[in-house]
Amino acid sequence: MSTDTSTIVLIGHGMVGQRFLEALAERGLTGTHRVVVLCEEPRPAYDRVQLTSYFSGRTPEELSLTDLAFIEEHGIELYVGDPAVAVDREAREVTARSGLVVGYDVLVLATGSYPFVPPVPNKDAEGCFVYRTIEDLLAIEEYARRSTTGAVVGGGLLGLEAAGALKGLGLTSHIVEFAPRLMPVQVDEGGGAALLRTIEEMGLSVHTGVGTQEIVVGDDGAVTGMRLSDGSELSTDLVVFSAGVRPRDQLARDCGLSVGERGGIAVDEQCRTVSDPRVFAIGECALAADGRVYGLVAPGYEQAETVAATIAEDESSFTGADLSTKLKLLGVDVASFGDAHGTAGDCLDVVYSDSRSGLYKKLVIGRDGTLLGGILVGDAEAYGTLKAFTGSVPPVSPESLVLPAGAGAPVQLGPSALLDDAIICSCNNVRKGTIREAVTEHHCSTVPEVKKCTKAGTTCGSCVKVLGQLINAELEASGVEVDKGLCGCFTQTREELYEIVLALRVTSYRELLDRHGREDARGGDGCEVCKPTVGSIIASLAPTIGAGTHVLDGEQAALQDTNDHFLANLQKNGSYSVVPRIPGGEIAPEKLIVIGEIARDFGLYTKITGGQRIDMFGARVEQLPVIWARLVDAGFESGHAYGKSLRTVKSCVGQTWCRYGVQDSVRMAIDLELRYRGLRSPHKLKSAVSGCQRECAEAQSKDFGVIATAGGWNLYVGGNGGATPRHADLLAQDLSDAELIRLIDRFLMFYIRTADRLERTSVWLDRVPGGLDHVRDVVVHDSLGICDELESLMAAHVAHYRDEWAETLDDPEKLARFVSFVNAPDTPDPVVAFVPERDQIKPDLPLLHIGLRPADDLLEGTATR
Repeated sequence: MSTDTSTIVLIGHGMVGQRFLEALAERGLTGTHRVVVLCEEPRPAYDRVQLTSYFSGRTPEELSLTDLAFIEEHGIELYVGDPAVAVDREAREVTARSGLVVGYDVLVLATGSYPFVPPVPNKDAEGCFVYRTIEDLLAIEEYARRSTTGAVVGGGLLGLEAAGALKGLGLTSHIVEFAPRLMPVQVDEGGGAALLRTIEEMGLSVHTGVGTQEIVVGDDGAVTGMRLSDGSELSTDLVVFSAGVRPRDQLARDCGLSVGERGGIAVDEQCRTVSDPRVFAIGECALAADGRVYGLVAPGYEQAETVAATIAEDESSFTGADLSTKLKLLGVDVASFGDAHGTAGDCLDVVYSDSRSGLYKKLVIGRDGTLLGGILVGDAEAYGTLKAFTGSVPPVSPESLVLPAGAGAPVQLGPSALLDDAIICSCNNVRKGTIREAVTEHHCSTVPEVKKCTKAGTTCGSCVKVLGQLINAELEASGVEVDKGLCGCFTQTREELYEIVLALRVTSYRELLDRHGREDARGGDGCEVCKPTVGSIIASLAPTIGAGTHVLDGEQAALQDTNDHFLANLQKNGSYSVVPRIPGGEIAPEKLIVIGEIARDFGLYTKITGGQRIDMFGARVEQLPVIWARLVDAGFESGHAYGKSLRTVKSCVGQTWCRYGVQDSVRMAIDLELRYRGLRSPHKLKSAVSGCQRECAEAQSKDFGVIATAGGWNLYVGGNGGATPRHADLLAQDLSDAELIRLIDRFLMFYIRTADRLERTSVWLDRVPGGLDHVRDVVVHDSLGICDELESLMAAHVAHYRDEWAETLDDPEKLARFVSFVNAPDTPDPVVAFVPERDQIKPDLPLLHIGLRPADDLLEGTATR
């Protein structure tokens, strides 16, 4: 196509439209052509992939993908809120709703898609919405304020996000999916089952294999329910249709362009319409040459690049695209890549499934060992690496790629094992070699710099972790010091931030960020990585630096993880657990009676845990202060089951009762638990004391464990009995009581000082240079000369400990947070319901409804993006 083309008109300004404009600018075409954009929405292009993040605090401005300075710099004429209403191909003119008429030499249609709404009675009633634009979300948010229950029609990607948004707005939420499983396009039956289990545990009701027959309305014309194809009826006052999308091709139909039998503007491999060489179509409105309409953003970006290249007379074509995708839906990782369903035939499956943990991993392997595709649910950590190996024979066995750490996997592959041709960012088609060149030839040294240089990681973000690993590996190979900052807000590691807080007596996150954060982060709000990390550091050092000692004091409250906000663990049905401390597992009969009476009076489920205390489950959030008032009056205090802090110090009965015991393990366990209670740390801490070498308290599977000997106590550290078990290492032996406590003081404070965020002692001990020998040199032999300081820090913690629940009960401002709905404080959460089981209660979670699947193609109506 000749460069004498003078005017390019773009109809539609979504994500793909904006990418097309950027591609034009990169090729210098905005300097040689007039570029006019007609945008229907009242705002320029924004990140529709991250649309649901609006409900978690991101503003429309933060979702924007359009830099107005870019628009102005390149002389682009952008008309928002003024869509095209007619195209005259003979006159080569486009008419906008405002009456504006623009002539074109090249016309690019990027009109996207529209939400499919099943043709059911009353689908347009008051209370019915679609989930597609920011304006849709604003309308849903407003209507939800006067609603109690919401139902989403569609269990695809957007449907699950919509259901999570409704639940976040305080509504009881239902998901109705016509297919026999959730996300039928992306996951198979096993992956769907794992996803279903996890989502139902969150308190959402799922109905699969049934369709919506009718929207039921009341006398005022507003939604009151839904009638389903199996004859059942849901009571709901808000309905969101998210049952898939259809190509928005009406404008093309009206001007005589050829469209597919099932929709979509027919285009060739250059994305030129088959009816008119001057008209192109890209994104979800286009029916590609391979006969597919692509609903993901990555293929749309490739089409945008293809059209820009064609206008610039560069050879380019779009012949298909990778449909791999990775998302976090309702907090659950879900990913699929390659031929995830094994449609190529003659292939084998490697499957790891743990339904208890909601994990499902499947790899599709060809007979020659080629990795063809896969599905990951619950843990998509390896997605970037696995996707990049798709189409090749991995250098290790398939089993090692899906087994979790500690389950026998012989090797864990990293990005460095990938070939340079491996696609790292499928959204923008960026290969590993391109990323390496950005580091070595263009001198990029950070993820933001590489993003800007290559566009990798700028769309869905699923490749950002692999991107960072590749950058660091390339820098280290070049002898360059790698940025190991905690996050995008701080260049310092957690250990360095700890030292800054301690040395400078920094008492607030805001002060730390504004004084020591990265320059472009100062004055901002921080991120989900550094806020709880800094909150934990300040809480650990509060007595020493003069900060508030309560995690709900002032700014500290906003930094805490979810459970700390209510000083209780949130359970699967929206209720909370109540866990009083029972030091060493020892409890007097009177206190046992109090726990029994409270559990009886509030109808709570009770269980004796492996950590030798009694958990009570099923409390509503507004009941927590009332329950804790009774517990505090009886002498109980918080067990910190919700915090990254000491949980329990388990014990056997020791020499007092056991004929094998050689030391008083119960007394020591109580002393240790009362000494370290409330100690905030990078990860939870567990401990145990055994009265003899028979090890009945299982001390060697704990973060710090103590075993009695005839000569005193042996101290073990770095154990872990969790998902990746690790046997603790012997740090010192035959210690007196005073020596034992002194070494534990030092060990814990050294760990808190130097560990990374969310790093358990077992992982820290394996990571720290020198391992156990170095830790022994520091805490036993004082090789760094810091032991006096470590002991002093622990002494300050012990001296200033206050029970968090007792202080909360004395503070009306803190008590005000214990409500289910801020705008309706007297309304209990309707999701919290129970049914009887074994003379107690269990959460009343919805059952899976399964019906017959019709013979026609169901998957077309599943939401894609």
